[in-house]
Amino acid sequence: MEITTTGIILYTRNYRETVEFYKNIFDLKALYVKNNLTCLDFNGGYLMIELDDEENLISEDSSSRNKFCVRFNVPNVKAACLKLDQEKIPYAYYENDWGQVAKFTDPDNNQVGIRSAKEHEDDIG
Repeated sequence: MEITTTGIILYTRNYRETVEFYKNIFDLKALYVKNNLTCLDFNGGYLMIELDDEENLISEDSSSRNKFCVRFNVPNVKAACLKLDQEKIPYAYYENDWGQVAKFTDPDNNQVGIRSAKEHEDDIG
């Protein structure tokens, strides 16, 4: 799987306070801001802070909701999902207003996501 950028997504119920915390304490600069989503420069990668609205869950059981996600940006999400299919890794694929994403879990049940690199780069400008 070809990777172009990596990031960490932090899901939070205290969205505004959490964004301000990371911006103020660590002096992280915003790459872009969308509705309830802020992407901060994370020294070459990115820290995305997203309102935890429990949409786009991997499983229907909201108690299993992970509060973070390791993100890999790839040239083509659907093509990258072929690797997941080959390895028999179950995933959920979504097309959101901000881009394509597939979500799955690693063997220790940590959430992992892949997103279209072009859509991410377009958001940065």
